[in-house]
Amino acid sequence: MPRLAIFGAAASGAFGLLSIPTYDIEYLVIAGGGGGGVGSGSGGGGAGGYLTSTIKVEAGKAYTITIGGGGASSSTGSNTSGAGVTSSGGGAGSTGVGGTGGSGGGGGAYSNAGGAAVSGQGTAGGAGTGNPGDDEKHGGGGGGAGTAGSAGSVGGNGLASSINGTSVTRAGGGGGSNNGSYGGAQNGSAGGSGGGGAGGNTYGGGSGDVGTAGTINTGGGGGGGGGYASSGQAGGAGGSGLYILRYLGPQRATGGTITTSGGYTIHSFTTSGVYAA
Repeated sequence: MPRLAIFGAAASGAFGLLSIPTYDIEYLVIAGGGGGGVGSGSGGGGAGGYLTSTIKVEAGKAYTITIGGGGASSSTGSNTSGAGVTSSGGGAGSTGVGGTGGSGGGGGAYSNAGGAAVSGQGTAGGAGTGNPGDDEKHGGGGGGAGTAGSAGSVGGNGLASSINGTSVTRAGGGGGSNNGSYGGAQNGSAGGSGGGGAGGNTYGGGSGDVGTAGTINTGGGGGGGGGYASSGQAGGAGGSGLYILRYLGPQRATGGTITTSGGYTIHSFTTSGVYAA
């Protein structure tokens, strides 16, 4: 027994000097964008939550990466997550109050408020404009990662990142849809830079266009749908998200599409998968 105790103490001391090896990764995590609202005067969808920073991962550990899909018309986008980081899906555009999300969805016409953003992940959606009883009405733009959605107008702009070696702007908000004065035709508003979809057009005869979808793998919000209330078109779907990470030096892990730039190894996930550190 004394020999075992001595061995145990020695082993404990030896193993106490050991630690799990870790290394730093930089990441860009964007959730799925929100879908635009239905029919004229509806708000654009908010961009998916946008997160970028540095964390440590454990060498030899497998991390599940889940890529959030864009929300359907009037629906919130899905979260993107992995390695302890989660970005929130973009808020839905609406004919009422815009939905809360990574960035908020645009509010509907007649001064409905835009949706709030998740703190640190995006900006608020713009409010709708127009007065009850007046045919002219405008949906608010969905919030983008960089700027808020405009009241009764365009989607907010996204943010640029060079994490993969090239500057790319992502996570723009969707544009609101508009209804012309006294039944006149009017074009929907533009989406924000970084994949936001434009709002659908409305025509004098009451018909309209479906809102433009957000661009895939940017987390862009979908545009609000056009057409009058009796023939309102669907909002565009939000764009799906992505997860990009990089570390200094040669490849030491697997998972995603692997590239190199500026001395970094880069792993890009546009669909769900596993990062084996």
